[in-house]
Order: sequence, then structure tokens, then C-alpha cells
Amino acid sequence: MVLSLSLLNVFTVTAGLAVAKLTPDRHLSPQPPSVAARDLVRVPASLAIPAADPASRPLPDASTLAGRLTDLIGGPRAKINAVVIDAATRRPLFERRADRPATPASTTKLVTSVAALASVGPAHRITTQVVQGAGGRIVLVGGGDPTLTALPARAGDGRPRWASLLGLAQQTATALKVSGVRQVHVDYDASAYQGPRTAAGWKPNYVPDGEVAPVSALAVDEGRVSPGDSSKRTRVSDPPAAAVKQFAQLLSENGVSAKPGRRTTAQKGAVRLGAVQSPPMSVLVEHLMTESDNDVAEAVARQVALKLGRPATFADAAQAVQQAVAKLGVAEGVSVNDGSGLSTRNRITPLALARLTSLAADDEHPELRSAVTGLPVAGFSGTLGLPRFGAASSQAGAGMVRAKTGTLAGVSTLAGLAYDADGRLLAFAFMAGDGEGPVDPGKLDQLAAAVAACGCGGAPSAGG
Repeated sequence: MVLSLSLLNVFTVTAGLAVAKLTPDRHLSPQPPSVAARDLVRVPASLAIPAADPASRPLPDASTLAGRLTDLIGGPRAKINAVVIDAATRRPLFERRADRPATPASTTKLVTSVAALASVGPAHRITTQVVQGAGGRIVLVGGGDPTLTALPARAGDGRPRWASLLGLAQQTATALKVSGVRQVHVDYDASAYQGPRTAAGWKPNYVPDGEVAPVSALAVDEGRVSPGDSSKRTRVSDPPAAAVKQFAQLLSENGVSAKPGRRTTAQKGAVRLGAVQSPPMSVLVEHLMTESDNDVAEAVARQVALKLGRPATFADAAQAVQQAVAKLGVAEGVSVNDGSGLSTRNRITPLALARLTSLAADDEHPELRSAVTGLPVAGFSGTLGLPRFGAASSQAGAGMVRAKTGTLAGVSTLAGLAYDADGRLLAFAFMAGDGEGPVDPGKLDQLAAAVAACGCGGAPSAGG
């Protein structure tokens, strides 16, 4: 059985209106440790439009679909690898070098997300805590939460409320004052992550340009120098040191004079003075997929490594991700070096991406659901907001396609799901470019729109 993605149909009915929120805000009662105010991803029942099971609809005629897609792709010299499969049966309907590995760019996040949901689970949260240290000092301990923020919550922006550094400081200040402590040194522990802070295949400009922060188990606002100004992307060079400095300042503002200290490793079983947690993994996945957040993707990959008993390094996270998708039977054609897709060394086949997406849409794997609900909606949300799917040549896909984008120099990719005109749910992956020369994301939009517009049923449902 395949998940009936009825939210796609909502957008065709409500075009021109605000995009419906995929996950409602929920209030969580205060309890230690405090957690970000967002519950597990659930699709609101009020948004569901009753529809027939997509697997019961006729399959597209493969030759008709192939003719339309081949005309759009062009001749044999076109640098596009592609596949379209039936989501219910995994039956290939169109293949063009579908088993040839290509640079996936941010469609790598599909692999990372499925691996995390399958291994650590959708309910998993990441904890940042403060514990007692030696000699009357305290220790800020990072667990790898990429959502830890010093910014105030902004009601009504439709985004999750991340774990609060201020809340952690207030908890800690209260605990210290109860013990009669009014002055303290704050050390920090970022030992949950090991190894290099940048991955093999990352270009030297990624960190300076703000594409990603140096990967660390302790960072505030993803290491951004000016987190309140979206026009400024610069990152700090040492996220843990910057985090402890901010935390000490917040402690001082809450009645405990604090000075930032040194890097250390907290003792096991040390007395906890305060703790905050990230939103659940399902919400992290939705966010990283919709917004293509590189920092969150790298953090999520490391959670897979920790869950599987590996060190939280780039190499071990990549191996853990592969181990997790291998357990699901969808590792063939997947080779990654990071969790975000920034590495130019990653290689994934179109067929692997389509199979992963189909698996996440399968009713037999509800734990993978947010990998699908996090996919941007064509023409409406995330990295597929306008102008994507706004041109006349691709408008047929608006609201009917959900897909993850990928972009690197000389590379453009698109992988996701689409309902065709007969109501059949199809999975696709289009991968353009070889890292050299220009690529046109609009061409991939046209291909996905052609899949959605294909009212070319005629083949039997074959077990659907």
C-alpha cells in the first residue's frame, strides 16, 4: 500500500491561497528537560481529501511517457540521467542511465533523512545540558542539536520553535542560586563529535560563504554571526567557543556572574543543572528537507552514527547512513561522504533515489513519513517555491509534485513524487550535469511536470 499524499491535491484546489501548514504547532507542558514546542509530524485530518487509493489507478503507458520525456531531454548527448517508477510496485516506467551514479547534491538529504528516521526513530530528540564540573565550575555539554538558538521565539511564523539557550541559562541560574552560587566559570564539552569539521569533497568556500558551519556538537544558531539577519550568512570559526561565550553572558543576565572557560569533557553521571531538547527527529527531517538545511542534515547524519555505536565523524556517519538504508534494502547505488550533499564525491543513482522516495511513501513504513511530508511542494514551498514551476512549460506540476532539489556548480537534481493525470502515484529522479558547464533547473521542472501531466494510463495496475 502506498501513502495517499492527499495534501498534493489540496494545493490544486487552493492555488493562490496560503500554503497549508504540514505540521500544526502544539503546546507541550513544561517539564525537565525543556523541549522545543513541536510534536511529532502528523497530517491534520481536516486537510485530507478523500481519494481512491493511487495504486488502484491505471499505470501510465511506458512508451507514451518515455516519448514525452525523451523529447524534453533531447538527444543522447544531453547530460541528464533519469528514472520514473511506479511508487506502489517499484516497476520502472522510464529509464535513462537510471543505474549510473551521478552527483546528487542536496538530494543526498533524502538518504540521510530515511536513514535517521529508520534508525533513531521519528520521536528522537537531541539534548543540550549543563552539568556540574570540577572545582566548582560548570560544563555546557553539546549533544549535537542544530536547533539550539539564542533568538527569541517568533509566534506565527509557521516554523518549529527550536531549543532555547536562554531557557537553558534560566534553568541553570535558578539551580545555581538555590545552591547559593552567584559566580561561576563555564567550561564546554563538544566531545560528542569527533574528527574533521569539514567533509571530504567540500569546497574551501563553503564555510566562508556561509553554506554550512564547521560541524560541531555544540553550536548556537548554526554558528551564524548575525542569526537575526538572513542577508548575512557568515559563520563563526569556532562554534563551541562562541556558544559558551553566549551562554555565560545569558547566565550573567540572569543573576549569576559567569565567565566562559575552557574545553573539557564532562564526567559521566555529573549532576545536571539544566537541559533543553530539540524538536523530534520527524520535525528536524521535515525542516531539513523543505529548507535544504545543510547544518541540520549533518547533525542528523551524526545521530545515526551515534545510534549505531559509531563515532560521530564524517566517515562513520556516512557508513552508518549506508548501514541504515541497507537494512531497508535500498542501499544499492548509494555512496555518500556527508549528510548534506555538499560533497562533490557523493554518488547516487537515479534509481536509488526513486526507490528511497517510494519506500518513504509506503504505508508499511509510517516511521519514514516525514521524509515525504518534508518534500517541498512544487510552486508553493521551500526550495520549490516560485519561480520554480511557475513557467508555462512546468505549471502542470505545480501542487502535483513534491520533490527534493539539489544544486552544486554544474549540477542540478530533482527527486520526489508526483500524481499523474490519472491519479497514479509515481516516483522520479532527474539528475543533470557533470560538474562542468551550466545546467538548467527549469528543464528538470519540465520533466517532473510532464510526469504529472501524463494522462496516459492503459497498463494494468500490476498488483497495485
